[in-house]
Amino acid sequence: MHSKKKKLLQHLRTEVYCRLGVSPVHGIGVFAIRDILKGAKPLQSRLKMHEIKFNHAELSSLPQRVRKELDMFCYFDKHHMLVPAIGLNSMNMSVYLNHSKTPNLKMRKDGDLIALRDIRQDEELMMDYDDAFGEVHTFGSGTGD
Repeated sequence: MHSKKKKLLQHLRTEVYCRLGVSPVHGIGVFAIRDILKGAKPLQSRLKMHEIKFNHAELSSLPQRVRKELDMFCYFDKHHMLVPAIGLNSMNMSVYLNHSKTPNLKMRKDGDLIALRDIRQDEELMMDYDDAFGEVHTFGSGTGD
């Protein structure tokens, strides 16, 4: 079997844990499709994700509807917005993670999301935006608790 095919099958077998679904409080959310053990990286991607930081003035000339999408799906504070380097036509599922003060995921300094405890199948995955980004922010990704 071809090496890329084998790697993809391995990824599908061992690293795919989540789906998008309707969150009872937040609209769209990320849910476990199978049990996730504490310490696992449930949103690990084969595509390395990173964001590019823009100040709001740099984005102000974009079409209004594009700015609305950025507001909904990108992390931002009063000074900057982090936009996925891959753009908005290909999205990372983590942009749909909602905020909770009792999260089951934590963002490490390297950007990896780690399960803080065992997460059961069909449970919504949540992170604490304040902890992940070091201060209280207003975020487009989720509406908060």
